[in-house]
Amino acid sequence: MSEIQSPAGPLSSLRLEERLRDTKLFFSQALRTFHATGSILPSSAALAHSMAEYVRSRPVPDKPVRILEAGAGTGAISRGIAAAMIPGDTLDLVESNPEFAAHVEELLRSDPAMTPVADSATVHAKLVNDMGRDRRYDVIVSGLPFANFTADAVRDILDYYFEVLEPGGTLSFYGYLYTKEVKAVIARREDYLRQARTSWLVQDWIDRYGIRSDKVFANVPPAWVHHLRKPGKTG
Repeated sequence: MSEIQSPAGPLSSLRLEERLRDTKLFFSQALRTFHATGSILPSSAALAHSMAEYVRSRPVPDKPVRILEAGAGTGAISRGIAAAMIPGDTLDLVESNPEFAAHVEELLRSDPAMTPVADSATVHAKLVNDMGRDRRYDVIVSGLPFANFTADAVRDILDYYFEVLEPGGTLSFYGYLYTKEVKAVIARREDYLRQARTSWLVQDWIDRYGIRSDKVFANVPPAWVHHLRKPGKTG
């Protein structure tokens, strides 16, 4: 386990007006569809940097990888992925919210952190499970708010990820610190039990396939980032 306090490299140079624009859009959509966003603020640059760890730390340094980002949102984590990409990499950005998907499309045309990978990236305005099972990826980065879903829904998503992930490939996702403790105090009993069942399922996957977990305090709220590897060969 490691602790990540602040971003590094090109992520820290994003213009303030771009962050404010993303926050305004994210906040407006979160108020309408909190179940699908899981937060009222977009992810920080520090969280994005951690989520892109295995885009940077690829098994063969100069070998291109195929990347899936599920739940691209306003592109906060997409920027971290883009910063870690090399020529030859490909990126599928999946976002079911049409407002967010259109925003990410615009980022590929106009955002200085995203335009360098525009020719290698495709936005898909759909649920990740609807992407089809004939695709293959080396790295999956998931921003989906598992804590807001049922255990059955999360199981279906994780099963899909591991079906389209190449043997030896990695899955990275995050969850907020202290979620269970807070819900135990303020949530209705049925909501707490639903979240607890989901948490037990996710922890089982972490126990079986986890290779690294990081605490990211430079995010609102602070988060765990979990990295899993599908059994099999790498390289």
